Amino acid sequence: MRVLVAGATGVVGRQLVPQLIAAGHQVTGTTRSAGKADLLREAGADAAVVDGLDAVAVGEAVAKAEPEVVIHQMTALSGDFDLRHFARTFDLTNKLRTTGLDNLLAAAQAAGARRIIAQSFAGFPTIRSGGPVKTEDDPYDPDPPKDMRSGLEAIKYLERTVVASPLEGIVLRYGPLYGPGSSDVIVDILKRRQMPLIGSGAGVWSFLHVQDAASAAVAALDHGAPGIYNVVDDEPAPVREWLPVLARSVGAKPPLRVPGWLGRLLGGEAAFSMMTQVRGASNAKAKRELGWTPTWSTWRDGFARGLFAAADGAEPAAR
Repeated sequence: MRVLVAGATGVVGRQLVPQLIAAGHQVTGTTRSAGKADLLREAGADAAVVDGLDAVAVGEAVAKAEPEVVIHQMTALSGDFDLRHFARTFDLTNKLRTTGLDNLLAAAQAAGARRIIAQSFAGFPTIRSGGPVKTEDDPYDPDPPKDMRSGLEAIKYLERTVVASPLEGIVLRYGPLYGPGSSDVIVDILKRRQMPLIGSGAGVWSFLHVQDAASAAVAALDHGAPGIYNVVDDEPAPVREWLPVLARSVGAKPPLRVPGWLGRLLGGEAAFSMMTQVRGASNAKAKRELGWTPTWSTWRDGFARGLFAAADGAEPAAR
């Protein structure tokens, strides 16, 4: 197929483009950086230097590529990740999930694309009451922490718009990512002992290796009815369980423990929620309908062997 990947030099895009090419697809990748365009060409893709918020530039790039499928992987989450200022951290990503999506979707429709696949997030949008693991049918959080509201609204807009689009709209809700290119920030924070275990540590996370994030997008090219899919590993786990394991895996000292009230005071409501209240996600629908299975089925194995490189002999799934 002819595939356009918007955000092709981001964390997921860098894994996705080689997988698409290995599967025999003709790929055009967009990047905001002229310097990174050469990396796409070296990988065997065509490259377009495009700001996702520039509707004209997006339209021209998509029209030139004439894609059958468009994949939205645009985010702006590199660098510092500050949960205390959650809204500020996600501000540009929110714009890419709304205005950027509108630009990409309009261009895809004009170019005659058949399907659009868009990245969403499974880390905090669902309701924080009830059981520890949520499916795609569970409701959004009706009362998120104030600093997370703009992020949730952007996610809701993206998911609603993609599913309702005239194209075949697939939303991939990725869990918190780790692996090559996505682990550096959290490793640095852990080594500086700046990620304490807050309160009960009962917040449940469903992780995802970046290679598996990419392979799910490959699978979604020609599998799955329009809709939302949780793309996470097989083992949701509370923070109190995975955080000490991650610290050991990177050679950091055990995380400090702080009471909930102090964690809320120091880290803010978003950090408190992520550490003590959020729910995990089930990947059953993605496995069943996308024909996708994570190579890294559990964060236990991934933290031990896959934080910075692929496992020995492990190859990303190409579908």
